[in-house]
Amino acid sequence: MTLSTEVQSPAPKADKPPLSTKKRPANGMIRAQRRAAWILMGPALLNISLFLGLPLILAFALSFTDYGFFAAPKFIGIDNYLELFADSDFHVSVVNTIVYTLMVVPLAMALALIVALALNMPIRARSTFRVMFYIPVVTATVSVATVWLWILNPNVGLANEILGLFGMPPSRWLDSPDTSLPSLAMIGIWQGLGAKMVIYLAALQGVNPVLVEAARLDGANKWQIFWNVTWPSLGPAHFFVFVTSIIGSFQVFDLVYVTTQGGPANSTRVLVYDVYQNAFSGLHLGYASAESVFMFILIAVFIAAGLRLQRSKSDDN
Repeated sequence: MTLSTEVQSPAPKADKPPLSTKKRPANGMIRAQRRAAWILMGPALLNISLFLGLPLILAFALSFTDYGFFAAPKFIGIDNYLELFADSDFHVSVVNTIVYTLMVVPLAMALALIVALALNMPIRARSTFRVMFYIPVVTATVSVATVWLWILNPNVGLANEILGLFGMPPSRWLDSPDTSLPSLAMIGIWQGLGAKMVIYLAALQGVNPVLVEAARLDGANKWQIFWNVTWPSLGPAHFFVFVTSIIGSFQVFDLVYVTTQGGPANSTRVLVYDVYQNAFSGLHLGYASAESVFMFILIAVFIAAGLRLQRSKSDDN
């Protein structure tokens, strides 16, 4: 009897289904999150559209008209913009606004960062100091200006009393064209310091402690750790504080209105105060709208310059 052995060939493997090249649709959870995001952003978007977007469009349209509030707007083309270049008060207000911004923004950002670094360390009463620095931010500007009017009073003010203790001559502060704008800048820096400090404090919490510890183990001192680790990590915070500071400095009004009303000798006449004078005192709403459009463009130029500077620094790093 012959035994026969059959060699069985292996069973063919089942072909794998081809990978689908189509993008998977978002699942229900992602769609629900998107709907929730739009619902939550809805009130803010509505507020921006009604109270920022619509007024901006109307101001741009009115800037090409002669509008005095009691009569219908009359289209005059670019005459308002041509008049801007011949208006000496407008020239003074632009220069004062730029000078005020250049005095306030860099110094306020530097001081806010220094204070944030100090209050980020484990010191006693740290929370109390944070609250004290933030109180001026939530205080009405009218109240702040009234207090500083007393402090900077050239006759009975606290500032001159302190100068006298050190044998220094008294200053006229807000009553002199030479010192009025720097005095306003000092008040603006003091009032806005707390808001910038909070932003920097929040950004400091996001600095990677692993990088800090690695730099310390490599023998880096405090300055080297700050410059090579902390400072680059604060890039987005720098830009946010810069943008908000630029906008706030260009829009300064209530402080000027309460303290100096543009004086003495137009030394503190800023753009928003000039817009207010032309719009509500002179009832030249079309001309005031042209000033507002110019201020919007000027703010955009400053912000674009800051964004370009930040991008160049990021590319270098």
